[in-house]
Amino acid sequence: MIRRLCIVVLTCILMMPRIPLAQEKTVKIDKEKSFSVIGLAVRTNNKQEATGQGEIPKLWQRFMQQGTAAKIPHRADQDLIVVYTDYESDQNGEYSYVIGARVTSIAGVPAGLTLKEIPAGSYAVLESDKGPVATVVPKIWQKIWSMPANELGGERAFQADYEVYPQGFDPQNGQVTLHIGLK
Repeated sequence: MIRRLCIVVLTCILMMPRIPLAQEKTVKIDKEKSFSVIGLAVRTNNKQEATGQGEIPKLWQRFMQQGTAAKIPHRADQDLIVVYTDYESDQNGEYSYVIGARVTSIAGVPAGLTLKEIPAGSYAVLESDKGPVATVVPKIWQKIWSMPANELGGERAFQADYEVYPQGFDPQNGQVTLHIGLK
């Protein structure tokens, strides 16, 4: 009986119209300077990633197993940066996905790693919920893809977007900051 009641209550909650809450996160717009990132890169697209057979999890595994973070020279800090760049078109096309770190010098990029320049400009800054990265990152990207330009702070540029994974990030209970390039 109690189980049935819980199911009914849960169903009612899920069916209720969504009412925005005052504490809901807002989009902040930052003017950012250009910077460089060195890391491992792969070409992929969102359709492939949605199948569960994407390249991104394999790249993360390779990055961690090979200790790539320790091989990146001239690191600016201990954060990990994920860059989405070299867009073929928009979120429906191919793009380069790079896991790496912000660097203070582009001299001596190690073999097998890629250098990417993040252009200066306006970026919409959003934070994911806190939780397992495999859940919260796709969830915030789905939100971004559904946001009209006026809610995002402008039209997406599709030049470079990036995520910041702070030092000590816990993949089971973490929060990621996303920077979405605007025109």
